[in-house]
Amino acid sequence: MSNLPGVSGMSLYVPPLRVALQDWCDWNTQPWAKVSKVVGNGFRMLHPGQDAYCLAANAVLRLIKAYAIDPRQVGMLILATESSQDNAIGAVIVRGLVDQALPSMGLPVLARDIEVPEIKQACIAGIYAMQNAVRYLATDGQDKVAIVVAADVAEYPRGSSGEQTQGAGAVAALIEPEAKLFRLDLHSRGDASAYRGPDFRKPLHRHQLRNYKTSAQRYHDFPVFSGRYSTFAYIDATLNAFRRHAAKSELNPLALLASYHAVFFHRPYRYMPIQGLSYLYLYALLNSGPSALLDELCDSAQVERDCLQREVDAEPDLLAHMQQYGADSPPYPLLDKVAGLLRKHAVFTDYVAAKTSLGEDTTAEFGNLYSAALSAWLAAGFDDAVRRGEELAGKSLLAIGYGSGDAALAMRIQPVQGWQQAAEKIDCAGALLGANNLSQSGYAELHDHATLSDRHGLPSGCRIEHYGEVLEGVFQDIGVPYYAAASPE
Repeated sequence: MSNLPGVSGMSLYVPPLRVALQDWCDWNTQPWAKVSKVVGNGFRMLHPGQDAYCLAANAVLRLIKAYAIDPRQVGMLILATESSQDNAIGAVIVRGLVDQALPSMGLPVLARDIEVPEIKQACIAGIYAMQNAVRYLATDGQDKVAIVVAADVAEYPRGSSGEQTQGAGAVAALIEPEAKLFRLDLHSRGDASAYRGPDFRKPLHRHQLRNYKTSAQRYHDFPVFSGRYSTFAYIDATLNAFRRHAAKSELNPLALLASYHAVFFHRPYRYMPIQGLSYLYLYALLNSGPSALLDELCDSAQVERDCLQREVDAEPDLLAHMQQYGADSPPYPLLDKVAGLLRKHAVFTDYVAAKTSLGEDTTAEFGNLYSAALSAWLAAGFDDAVRRGEELAGKSLLAIGYGSGDAALAMRIQPVQGWQQAAEKIDCAGALLGANNLSQSGYAELHDHATLSDRHGLPSGCRIEHYGEVLEGVFQDIGVPYYAAASPE
C-alpha cells in the first residue's frame, strides 16, 4: 500500500465571532439541555470584512505554514463551496489571496501553471474535491502536490428552525503522492444521487421576487428548505450510498459496520449523524442474517420483518412521494418507527459511543460548515486521536459524505503508518482560540445588517478592503471585491 496518494495534512480556520448556543437559548427561551444535545455548543459568524474566499485563503495559508509546503510544488488548488460570491470564478480568487500573503511569510508565490477548479454540489463538494485531487495525483500530477480547501458560510433566518445550525469556516487539506495521514479507498466507494426538487436549494431567482425581498433586511444566502423533507433526503441518500459500499465488501453489512474503528458523517449538527447511523445499522441488521435484536425491535414496533425489508428494498422516489403526499410524509414509515426504537437501545447507543467519539467534543464548537463539515470532523478526529495516544494505523474508518439536492457517498478511510506526525500539526485548539462571544444585540445587528458596533476588530489574515464601483464602457469593476491579505495569526 506504499506510494499511494492521499491526505498528508489538514488545517482549519474559523472566524472569531462566536454565538454561544447557551446564550442563544437564553435569548430565545429555548431549552439548553436539548439544544446542546441535538446541535452543539456554539457557531461562528462571518465578519463583515470577510467572505468565503477569505476563510479559504486563511485555511490554506495555515496549511502551508504548518506543513512547510513549497508553494512552487502545488499543481492543483481546488475550492469546494456553496458560498461563492462570484458566478464566474472562485478558486483563482483564493489563489490570488494566498499569493498576496506568501511573500510576507518569506515564501514564493504559487506556481503559474496550477489548476484552479471550483466544485459545487452542496455539502458533499468537500469530499468530492478531495477525491478528485487524489485522482489528479494518481494520473498526471504525480510530481506535484495538491491543496483542497472547503469553505462555507451557513446562515438561516432568525426565528427559523435552522437558526441554531449556522456557522462559518474552512478546512484545507494537503494531498501528496504518498499519504502521510490517511488514504481514501476510492475502490470501496459507494455513491448515490437523485434529483430532489426543492430540497435545500439556493435559487438566484428568489432574490427577484418581492415576497422574498421584503422578508430579508439585507442580501442573505439563506437556503430554501423544508426541514423534514431535507432530513428524509439525507437518510435516503446516505442509506443508499452505504448499500452500494457494502455490496463491494466481502463482509456482511453488520460485520462491515463493526469492522470500522470510527465513523465520520457529514455533520450539519450534532444529532444528524446519530440519526443517519441508526438507519445504516438497521439496514445492516436486515441484511446480515437472523438477528435477535431485529426481532426484538420489530416486535416492539409491531412491524413485520418482511414488510420492513420490502420497504427498504423499494428505494422510493422521494420527489414523487413528496409531490403526492406532502413534504412531511415519511418515505420509510416502518423504518422510521423501528429506527426510533433502535436509537434508544443499549446495543446501538454503545455502538455510537464507541464509533463516533473521536473529535466529537471539538466538532460541537464548529457549527454547520456545509462543504467543510465532513473534513472538519475528520481533522478533529485525527487531532483527538493523537492527543489521546490512540493508534489508528492498520485500522479502517468510515466516511459518509452528503450534499443536499442530493448526492452521497460512503468510503473507507485508511490511516497510514506514522500518521501521528501529520496529525500533531492540525491543532484544532489553536484554530478555535480567540473567540469573541457576541451579545444578543451584536448578533442581531451582524445577522440582519452585516454591521458590527460591538468592539470586535477585523480578524487577522485575509480581508476585504473595498468593492469596486465603476460601471463604464472602457472599464468596469462594479461589485468586485479588492482584498488585503496576510498570514492569519
